[in-house]
Amino acid sequence: MNYRMNFSKKVITHDYLNNNNNIRNVCGIDVSYKDLNAFCSAVIINKNTLEIIEIVNEKSTISYPYIPGLFMLREGEPLLKIVRLLKNLFDVLLIDGHGILHPRKCGLASYVGIMIDKPTIGVAKNLLCGSILESSYVEYNKTILGYTIKKNNRKDIYVSVGHKISLETSIDIVKKLTKKSECIPEPLRIADIYSKKH
Repeated sequence: MNYRMNFSKKVITHDYLNNNNNIRNVCGIDVSYKDLNAFCSAVIINKNTLEIIEIVNEKSTISYPYIPGLFMLREGEPLLKIVRLLKNLFDVLLIDGHGILHPRKCGLASYVGIMIDKPTIGVAKNLLCGSILESSYVEYNKTILGYTIKKNNRKDIYVSVGHKISLETSIDIVKKLTKKSECIPEPLRIADIYSKKH
């Protein structure tokens, strides 16, 4: 328990990059499962043009079962493995999972962000903890830890800081990368498609 608490204290919740305009390439990573295998895909796109820069696919063996709240044990290794396979650089990483919007304030996105030491954003499809305010911000233990992006007739997503980025910048990036007809930002949407095909 002390290890997890200490790990959460390593999370940086302000913008590491000086200017949002300096963010050019954004990577999204997603994992699909079949039997005891994890099929992981990473997609780097240009934030301004949505052009695909690189796609990498990798198969891994699952080492841990699914445990609610401890997603990092199951997906951490495949995600870190595929990041090392990328040939192109990226400025920000999007993870299909929570960042600090987590009971331990250190979800999968925060864990991976700390491990690779890069700005990381958590984009989750389900709310793990907290209450949604009228302003769409998510509060947990009287602290704002995330934000809900709602789409008409679409599933809500929950944005939170992973590492080395502010919540406001995280919200801005996710909104800019999400097409009007979709509810998931493009890097994650494409990564999800490729992980399932792979």
